[in-house]
Amino acid sequence: MGIDVGGTKTAVILGDTKVNVIDRIEYSTKEFDKQPMEMINKMIQTIKDVLQNHKITLEEVRSIGISSGGPLDLEKGIILSPPNLPGWDEIPIVDILSNEFNVPVYLENDANAGAVAEWNFGSGVGCKNLIFLTFGTGMGAGLILDGKLYRGTNGMAGEVGHIRLAKDGPVGYGKKGSFEGFCSGGGITRLAQIEISKRLSNGESVEFCPSFDMLSKITAEDVAVAAQKGDKVALEIIKISAEYLGLALSILIDILNPEKIILGTIFTKNESLFRKIVEEVIKREALEISAGVCKIQPSKLGNKIGDYAALSVALRIGME
Repeated sequence: MGIDVGGTKTAVILGDTKVNVIDRIEYSTKEFDKQPMEMINKMIQTIKDVLQNHKITLEEVRSIGISSGGPLDLEKGIILSPPNLPGWDEIPIVDILSNEFNVPVYLENDANAGAVAEWNFGSGVGCKNLIFLTFGTGMGAGLILDGKLYRGTNGMAGEVGHIRLAKDGPVGYGKKGSFEGFCSGGGITRLAQIEISKRLSNGESVEFCPSFDMLSKITAEDVAVAAQKGDKVALEIIKISAEYLGLALSILIDILNPEKIILGTIFTKNESLFRKIVEEVIKREALEISAGVCKIQPSKLGNKIGDYAALSVALRIGME
């Protein structure tokens, strides 16, 4: 069994030992905003329902793998306080599920799990050094270095969303001007609110958000859809995000010298909006000799990456 816990949605996945998805139930994480125990109870009931529907006994369940945004205490199996899971403070999710189902339960950072999934089944197959960036609700990195998953001293490697890229800017990971502030679903939403508010205050019209009343309802997806249609304000917002994405990738290229950087959800869905700007910044900012050997690619697994990631955690594929 796999559980993919995201800031926007959560999925419970039944798979086999070859990482084939047999069944999948998805629901909104935001339904349980600041109510972690209610959501965990929903997970537990969903697992029971899926097993019952497929006439599978608990004795036949090999393990449960949980992929969740960090920070996490991997050693103790605790979700600490992820910025995109408000209210999830020191939740001992591994102990809770282990006691409920009496099977091995494993917890892994979603960026690490995503990196392993892409490394084994997606765009990173055959790579020795790669970086996977979630670029979804939040921004985190999973690192495959010298052919191994790199977690750091206490499992906190790859929390790149916390890096400050500018003195000021939208808040992400609790910090103004952070990588997550400029390059995530939540960050692009906040960036859009800032930019649109300026324009509306100056008497300018914004077609996809014509009034202040709509500002609180704007989403990163709204911005991307408008940008795809050629809206000038939306394109300017995406340009800001793309420029900071290029800056952050340049830093990662200079420090880690990867073969590939694989970008998740938002880049995968909107590559045409981001790629040219990102490549221009990398050409300007990164060491030419390092940038020359690094390919920037979208996730090959696309919207299935969470399933592959959670099942990889359960099966310990590439995790040791």
